[in-house]
Amino acid sequence: MRFWFAFRDSDRSPTMTSYSIAFISGVILSIYYYFVLNYFSELKFSEPPYQRYNPLAKDQPKLASNQYLDKIYPPENRKQIGKENATMVMLVRNIELEGALESMRSLEDRFNRDYKYPWVFLNDEPFTEEFMEKTTLMASGETFYELIPVEDWQPPIFINETKLQENLDNSKTNVIYGGVRSYLEPNVEYMCDFQYDPFEFLRINNKIYGFIIAITEYENTIPNLWPTVESFMKKHPELLHPNNAIEFLTTTDYNLCHFWSNFEIGNLNFFRNESYETFFQYLDHTGGFYYERWGDAPVHTIGLSLLADKDSIHHFEDIGYYHAPYLACPSADDVLASKRCVCVSRQSEDKINRTIDTNIYSCLPRWWKYGSGKRFLNQIDYKRD
Repeated sequence: MRFWFAFRDSDRSPTMTSYSIAFISGVILSIYYYFVLNYFSELKFSEPPYQRYNPLAKDQPKLASNQYLDKIYPPENRKQIGKENATMVMLVRNIELEGALESMRSLEDRFNRDYKYPWVFLNDEPFTEEFMEKTTLMASGETFYELIPVEDWQPPIFINETKLQENLDNSKTNVIYGGVRSYLEPNVEYMCDFQYDPFEFLRINNKIYGFIIAITEYENTIPNLWPTVESFMKKHPELLHPNNAIEFLTTTDYNLCHFWSNFEIGNLNFFRNESYETFFQYLDHTGGFYYERWGDAPVHTIGLSLLADKDSIHHFEDIGYYHAPYLACPSADDVLASKRCVCVSRQSEDKINRTIDTNIYSCLPRWWKYGSGKRFLNQIDYKRD
């Protein structure tokens, strides 16, 4: 780059001295800028020590876990901090990646980034590389991807396929999700910081199950569930826990109350024990999961209420949680402030303020009375019409 200086004095032309000075100055500036700019142009940020994962490169580890990200992050970055033998489990499909990432981001920000518990993803089809890479990058701990066997996903051999399809066709218009064989809802939002480890809390306090929302189920999805449960109780009275929570489930009849399973923390030792296995197999062989639309939530709730000590079931009243269309929000102002909640309890203008706990369909007052033993001035007792 050159700069030329020319001076005109009256009608006289510039002297040779003026041209010489201008020329020499230009040469010096040109040399200066050439070397300076060339020097800075060669300065580059050093390459990161870990290269990004290339699925086509030779000798790359399989996408069965997030080990391939060791090339980006040192392994110790994902080392579990939480003390418990616990994990987050999500049943999700590839097409629901966006909802899964939103749910993960919410739980990671509000809780898991401080503990780095692992994630386990279950699917009836192989996960895509995009799904595994994006969820792995969203997780603070390790991630694992499992394929549900076909025999565990499809109806068992004792189910009449013709009857099943007829019931599906008849349920399309009058039963929610009645016309589909399976459905998933991964979208979840957490409204408050946890500020403690719920897994550790349950263990220390001898709890086997924790929930946030308790609500009534759609009756037309489970018309024969309770008669089947009554039949089970008559056949296996020895399996009922002496301190059970059957009063939570019944008024004059089954009241449809259940723990919402969009958020639940369960001790797998209970769900794998002989009593619960006997209970589940009894229900399964009646075909109600297929001929009707029995969901996991009422089945879990009934199993816990009959077979477990009701004192081992815990309601997390300090965890704000939203899954369309319902919200649970802590009611105490000091909790809302200290846990940085973004919901306002007992209002109903928009999604983050529609708290279900004060809704007529909420079963929390009944749980407080017959489960945890709380007493309030306004008790609501739900009865079926």
